[in-house]
Amino acid sequence: MSATLTLEPRARISRPAGVENAIEIDGATIRFGKFTAVDRVSLDVRAGEVFGLLGPNGSGKTTLINLVSGHYASDRGRIALGEATLTGRSAHEIARLGVSRTYQIPRPFFNLSVLDNVALAATFGPARIAAAAARAEAREWLAFTGLGRRAAARPGELNLHERKFLELARALASRPRVILLDEVLSGLNPGEIASAVRLIREIRARGASILFVEHVMRAVLELSDRVVVLNEGEVIAAGDPREVLRDPQVVRVYLGTRHAA
Repeated sequence: MSATLTLEPRARISRPAGVENAIEIDGATIRFGKFTAVDRVSLDVRAGEVFGLLGPNGSGKTTLINLVSGHYASDRGRIALGEATLTGRSAHEIARLGVSRTYQIPRPFFNLSVLDNVALAATFGPARIAAAAARAEAREWLAFTGLGRRAAARPGELNLHERKFLELARALASRPRVILLDEVLSGLNPGEIASAVRLIREIRARGASILFVEHVMRAVLELSDRVVVLNEGEVIAAGDPREVLRDPQVVRVYLGTRHAA
C-alpha cells in the first residue's frame, strides 16, 4: 500500500516562528525503585528537525519519550517545548501545547472505527478542533497515511502496517508542533518501511519537529539530522548519524566488543 501525500492546506501543521529549539531536555532523570531508567539526559530537538534516539533494548529510549509526553513525571531535570515548561504537566496538558506521540505497540480504541479513532485525536492538541469538524479533518489524515479506504474498518481488521499508520494519523490529527515516534517502523517489510520513510519526510516538510526511536538503521541514516545514543539510561554519543554509528563505543553497545576493534 503506497501512502497518498496530498493534503488540503487547512490540514497543514503550523510551526511557530522564531523558535530555535522545539524541545529542550536538561538533566532529565527518572528512577523506578533503585533502578535509574534515565540518568541526567540532556538534548535539544531543533524546530523542523528529525532527531533520532538510539540505543539497545532497555537503554531508556521509550522511557525518555514517556517523560516528554507526560506519561511519566521526571524525578529531576527540566523538559520544555519552546518557552513552555513541560515538567510537571499532565499528558493532556502537554498534548494541548502541541506534543503528540505514537506507541511501539499500537493502542487504538478497538470499539471505534478507524475514522472515529482519528477524529477523536483531532479534538486534542493546540488546534482544538471542534467535534463537528473533526471527522473531516480525520479523513484528510487518513488519506495522507494511505488509509482512506479503511475509514469504516475497525482497528482489529487492519494489518500491522495499517495499524502503525493509524497511529501516525492519530498523532498527526492534533496538528502537533512536535511528534514523538516510538519504533513506528518495527515489524514492517522493506516496501512498507520505504513508504513510512516518505511519510516521515513529508511530515517534517509540513512543519513538525520529530523525535523518533528506531532500530532500523537504514531509516535512521536516511531521516535523521542528528542522533543521540543511550545506554543504561545515559547518553554515550551524540551528533551526525554516520559519525555516531562509527563510534567504537556505539558499535560495542550494539554489536559486542569483537566488532568494535
